Amino acid sequence: MQVLNWKDCEEMGIEQFPYKGKMRDVKGVTVRWLSQTGTDDSGQPEYGLRFFAVQPGGEIPIHNHFYVQTMYILNGKFECWRFDTETEAVAEKWVCGPGDAVYVPSMLPHGMRNLSETETATFLCCICNVYEEEGL
Repeated sequence: MQVLNWKDCEEMGIEQFPYKGKMRDVKGVTVRWLSQTGTDDSGQPEYGLRFFAVQPGGEIPIHNHFYVQTMYILNGKFECWRFDTETEAVAEKWVCGPGDAVYVPSMLPHGMRNLSETETATFLCCICNVYEEEGL
């Protein structure tokens, strides 16, 4: 067992996320890994819990990934997007705030933006890899 405080975890800035072979700029986002375990074939964690801080107006652009994730909004308001895989246009959007949980299936293009121009917004993000043979 391990016990730690989120402030004791290294804060890392995120510069870019890839989508369809192109790097997309991330604006004003940091992450702290609260826990992680195991690795997949590319060295990524099999499971992880992360603490994200998104500066005022900060944005995570369109991206996708093999792992599934659930984000739990701690404070602030986010506009969360699901993108159309063909056109990259926003297909659905939601405004999410404290207490809301956002589940993202494997490979679904998504992104989000902090709606505040003055306050940092935060969320927890739990990731877990899935595999084709499991039918997910």
